[in-house]
Amino acid sequence: MSQPLPPARPHLKFTADGRRVREVLSYARRGSRFTPSQQEAWDAHHEKWVIPDEAVDVPGFSLASWFGREAPVIVEIGSGVGEATAGLAALRPECDVLAFEVWRPGVAHTLGLVADAGAENVRLIGVDAVWALEHLFSPGSVEELWTFFPDPWPKQRHHKRRLVSREFGALAASRLRPGGRWRLATDWSEYAAHMQAALDAEPGLEGGPAERWADRPMTRFERKGIAAGRSITDLTYRAVG
Repeated sequence: MSQPLPPARPHLKFTADGRRVREVLSYARRGSRFTPSQQEAWDAHHEKWVIPDEAVDVPGFSLASWFGREAPVIVEIGSGVGEATAGLAALRPECDVLAFEVWRPGVAHTLGLVADAGAENVRLIGVDAVWALEHLFSPGSVEELWTFFPDPWPKQRHHKRRLVSREFGALAASRLRPGGRWRLATDWSEYAAHMQAALDAEPGLEGGPAERWADRPMTRFERKGIAAGRSITDLTYRAVG
């Protein structure tokens, strides 16, 4: 009897002879210890608002079934502790916000903020966002994409782990609806230049540096960057074609 195929997700890929494939990912998983308030938020809300990783392996996976409706979908990659997620989602009740975050305490913290904001249009998931954007979304199906303060991987040997690249730019452009926006922000000037060069090279996108998005909440992470003397760069690109 043939063995079932392993789930098609990062950390679960194997060679033909059964060896684990070492993958280059844009993130590193960190500790999973909850604070008491995070544990309380997790216990109260995770069953309703967190999509289990293994759910995407079920044939016929439907994102709409997890939101309980059909609505335009906004994708956030790297939602952190959810300060931007909760605030922005509350301003867009007509849209569903799917937030990707692999740091479980951050997810738990986000659940508390989402509950406080009354933003029941948010779902969180911990699978690899690049894989998910490719496999769970059809072309032109994403209303908007948010990438706020992704890991800059500043060391030269780690640049290959950066999320924003020409390859990912092409994928993002294909998944955004025509006219859909990709909003980015970083506090690393060198990464900002890297982002702009990569996305300017993608014919399916147009845009560049922009004024700070007024709707985006000022997060602790952003304030920390400013306190360290780093300038904040916002970029906005629009899908064309």
